[in-house]
Amino acid sequence: MSVDLNGIGPGQVNTQRTTADKSAGTQNAQPATNEQAKTQAQGARGENVSLSNQAKNLKQLEQKLGDYPEMDDDRIEQIRSALDNGTYKIDAEKLAQKMLEMDESIFG
Repeated sequence: MSVDLNGIGPGQVNTQRTTADKSAGTQNAQPATNEQAKTQAQGARGENVSLSNQAKNLKQLEQKLGDYPEMDDDRIEQIRSALDNGTYKIDAEKLAQKMLEMDESIFG
């Protein structure tokens, strides 16, 4: 099997090409690359692929997370109304603990 590197054949190594030749070679190389990819894809269709257990678990987790909304509108409304009323309380110890846990999870 021979490899065609951007239109360079065995007799073309270390030869000088004009800018027009280079751009024409690049344009002609693109369809050949697409054809090669199609041919390789057709040949690969008969092959089997197996996923690891970790990949399967990640896929299941991704599907489960997709079921949850990105934002909890009810919780946001509760916090918003508590801020408006002046009844929102911040537990400084709990906040500090969460910050330490986050720091630990990021930096180890």
